[in-house]
Amino acid sequence: MKKLSLLLLVFTSLALSKTYEIKYERLYNGKPIDEKIIINSDDIVLFSKDGDKEKLYADHDEEISVKMLDTGDKIFRVETPFSDFPEPKIEDSDLEILGYKCKKGVYYVFSNKVEIWFTTEADIKGSPWYQNFPQNSLVLKYVVNGNYTAVAKSIEEVEDFKLPEYLEADQETVTEAKYQRMVIDSRYITMNIFDREQVYFDGDFVNEPIDDLSKVYHFSKGTVVMKKVTLPKDYYNYYIFAKLTNWSNGDSYDRVGSLFTFSSKDDTFLKALENGLDKLPVFKANNGKEYQGVMKTGDYYPLIDLMRFYTSFGVSHFNSKSVIDGYNWQDSVVYKQEITELIEDREIWVGVFIGNYDKGGHKVSLELDLYPQYSEEKIERYIEPLFNTVNIMEMSGQNYGTLFKGDTLEVEFNLPENVKNLQLRFTTTGHGGWGSGDEFTKHVNKIVIDGNEIFRIIPWREDSGTYRMSNPASGNFGNGLSSSDLSRSNWSPATLTTPYYIPLYELKSGKHKLKLIIDQGDDEGNMHNSWNVSGVLIGIVED
Repeated sequence: MKKLSLLLLVFTSLALSKTYEIKYERLYNGKPIDEKIIINSDDIVLFSKDGDKEKLYADHDEEISVKMLDTGDKIFRVETPFSDFPEPKIEDSDLEILGYKCKKGVYYVFSNKVEIWFTTEADIKGSPWYQNFPQNSLVLKYVVNGNYTAVAKSIEEVEDFKLPEYLEADQETVTEAKYQRMVIDSRYITMNIFDREQVYFDGDFVNEPIDDLSKVYHFSKGTVVMKKVTLPKDYYNYYIFAKLTNWSNGDSYDRVGSLFTFSSKDDTFLKALENGLDKLPVFKANNGKEYQGVMKTGDYYPLIDLMRFYTSFGVSHFNSKSVIDGYNWQDSVVYKQEITELIEDREIWVGVFIGNYDKGGHKVSLELDLYPQYSEEKIERYIEPLFNTVNIMEMSGQNYGTLFKGDTLEVEFNLPENVKNLQLRFTTTGHGGWGSGDEFTKHVNKIVIDGNEIFRIIPWREDSGTYRMSNPASGNFGNGLSSSDLSRSNWSPATLTTPYYIPLYELKSGKHKLKLIIDQGDDEGNMHNSWNVSGVLIGIVED
């Protein structure tokens, strides 16, 4: 059944001492949408319901439009005189609505075209929106960009209406800028995890035992910082974003960084951080080297790479040490990425690794931002990490991902029957920091499942120069380029590396074998090439 969508406006005319309601039908692309009620009394038009955090109204007696934010502890207010509204361009119109011959006005607001049909012949004043209306008018139709419409359907008298109490409550007037920030912040949850925690190298560092889950812990000579986090009970009803801010605290180089967590099915890596590398399973490659904890093996699951990032050349610490006319260095680097599809439990460990050998190192702040989803349906996620060669325990002896020269990363997995929308979330970056090293040369990455090639790419990034102002310690070359400008194997200093999403919709349940093949380049002297790769299967579990 088609649902009638109405916009309701109730008001009192001082001249008649009566209260009225105007019903507006709202449509989007010609189809009715959800009902909204707007109230007006004593020449005050109320555009919000009592339970709304933000309350909007227009006072036609005082000729002001008011926005109020109820934080629970206090009500904040900002008002705008009608005289500050732009004047509409008047166009010809022969439209008649509810017996009123309408004039037409057109506004352009933030590149949006707003058309209104209004009358000044009625004793009633009002509009379906709290701004962009002519003074002393009744707006009977309101159209935005030709697709959103609110049109008046009826005008009726209402008995015994009382103005809401919040109009008389104590309020603090603030600036428009402050109000806008408070409104935005009130719409989502912010969880502060780390506050300028130092990520550094100390050869004499000794791990603390994990005996207090409210504490922040450092591991692997100080280069890993971790904390146990408890999300809201209904965490699955939120879009979850990680926001990490980074400052150099003495390290001048661009470093690999990873925001990571563990699979809820296995805590082996946590035990390895606390007690040592020998807790991790080992893969011995054809080159004779041992690689600890890089792939799913039996009941062991590798780390989940929530967000791969690369630090800048010395942002903040080196700003004053590299003064160049016209170069306005950034104070910090901020990385923000959605991680909703990788969160499988309410209680999770969250860690940050930055590979550096500097006593001062870096400082990081981390927050998780949770934005309410528009659907409250609980989704059960399938999350299975398959491989991760980012050696976050580098300073404890974990090897770099150098195995691809003469070898292939192979991992087996068993796909359950009820997984839908299956994808492989694949992140890859190449390293080898000399002219012909893998960092600066193009190399094919290929993924094969059960003998069938499903993905092939040359991971490459050419936009590094965009982030020059975040790299004050970057070396400048004789041709005018700076080191941070150079194109690289899918990463740039001061940036995130976004993952590839590989659809596996046709993959059947049961056992499968995945192979990752990379044409890793030759080492030179004591310099080696390596690849930081991670792969996680994600999907939706259906009943």
